[in-house]
Amino acid sequence: MDLLPQCAIVVFSLLCASTSAGEWRTHEYMIREHSLVKPYQGMGTSIPYWDFLGTTMVTSNYIRLTGDVQSQRGAIWNTVGCYLRNWEMQIHFKVHGRGKDLFGDGFAFWYVKEPMQQGEVFGSKDYFSGLAVIMDTYSNHNGPHNHGHPYISAMVNNGSLHYDHDRDGTHTQLSAGCVSKFRNLDHESFISIKYVHDTLTVSTDIDNKQQFKNCFSVSGVKLPVGYFLGVSAATGDLTDNHDIISLKMFDLSTPDDDILEERADIMPSASFFEAPRDHVEDPKPSSLSTGKQVLLLVVGVILICGCVFIGGLFYTKQQEQQRKRFY
Repeated sequence: MDLLPQCAIVVFSLLCASTSAGEWRTHEYMIREHSLVKPYQGMGTSIPYWDFLGTTMVTSNYIRLTGDVQSQRGAIWNTVGCYLRNWEMQIHFKVHGRGKDLFGDGFAFWYVKEPMQQGEVFGSKDYFSGLAVIMDTYSNHNGPHNHGHPYISAMVNNGSLHYDHDRDGTHTQLSAGCVSKFRNLDHESFISIKYVHDTLTVSTDIDNKQQFKNCFSVSGVKLPVGYFLGVSAATGDLTDNHDIISLKMFDLSTPDDDILEERADIMPSASFFEAPRDHVEDPKPSSLSTGKQVLLLVVGVILICGCVFIGGLFYTKQQEQQRKRFY
């Protein structure tokens, strides 16, 4: 029997088996108009399919959203709406700075209705509509639900929720998150944000092993198509360099996507949030100024010393009187 037809049958069978097993090689489906890789520059100073604002600085090796400088905000936004039903965004980044114990504030990935909006949430707009995956490097709250930092969490918003920065967003985050020590490493880091069949999965590679480790996965997340992708960062009193090396978007479409409901006009929603709780104010600080507190401390020390001195004199006088009785 001729070997050529047999080889063709074997190859065809392997291809069919691979397809039927649902093996989707995501790296073969990188979507150019939603990705950002080196070299960044297009014609002049523009970047094809991307726009940037604030303190963002484009270099040949990275895109710096903020420098290690106070009160900066920077962002880069995709100018093409994303109509993929299932997708994965891989962010190649580096966060580093001079601070050893105090640093901030962090950066965020966005899939939102209104791009290019500066604001208070890691450099972007509050009361947004869509998805935010937040890489928060500084803890603003030391309460009963405190966790380590840097911390990765997610928030789904329909435009009605406020991100409470003073509480690190814990009142509105999805019911998952993880500590990820990605700051000031000797190597660069990666985060994968995967949205497939209404399940959001976030994974990281901070160990330079070219292998993603699961951070969290949340089902019941419904997002419309046609929103815009972006990354923003901010510094306040505390600072860091927030550098983006690449953004790679992969199409994870599967054959059954066509039978799913239309997603153009739905509202962003999520089935699982953190358990609701009241916003409890921090204890109010003392009304005394620092100068008054120091003065009171000095007066207190003087009074204690005076009491000790007077007590010593009284004790010495009593001892002398007792000695006189024996003479």
